[in-house]
Amino acid sequence: MALSQSIEYISEDDYLRGEQESAIRHEYINGIVYAMAGASDKHNTIAGNAFALLHANLPDHCEVFMSDMKLRMEVQGETIFYYPDVLVSCADDDRAIYYRERPCLIIEVLSQSTRRQDRFEKFMAYKDLSSLQEYLILEQEYRAAALFRRRTGWQPELYQDGDIHLESVHLTMSMDALYHRVRFV
Repeated sequence: MALSQSIEYISEDDYLRGEQESAIRHEYINGIVYAMAGASDKHNTIAGNAFALLHANLPDHCEVFMSDMKLRMEVQGETIFYYPDVLVSCADDDRAIYYRERPCLIIEVLSQSTRRQDRFEKFMAYKDLSSLQEYLILEQEYRAAALFRRRTGWQPELYQDGDIHLESVHLTMSMDALYHRVRFV
């Protein structure tokens, strides 16, 4: 005999309240929460490098956040909260305490457990954000990046060396800087 499982839906307010008290981060998709796995040292180093480069060089009206700031979206009538690895918002009216809604740049560092979601599911949702100009995906198991721009119809620009120019924030970052202190075996 099969056991039925009931799914408990929670409200957006309950989710936001719960995330303030939880030691584990959760993403939220239309009333259902999903626990997030911890990140590796490579993942944290790469995301930290991207954050540091952006934080040191962004215009004052822009804000950059690393992994603990939620992104709130409405996608096909569903409310979604994701935790991008790095998020930049330059919109003066995008200042909610626990989330942002109008990022111009999102960066995700791929891992085996998040690759499919970051590369496909999240990317499809992110493209619907009218404010988003660029989406940068960074590999953690080897040195490679894929940059997707709204301006080019989201066609990938692939990098292994050299510089990546982020038009959305008028900043050029080198692959050497993004992968600084990352050791590949």
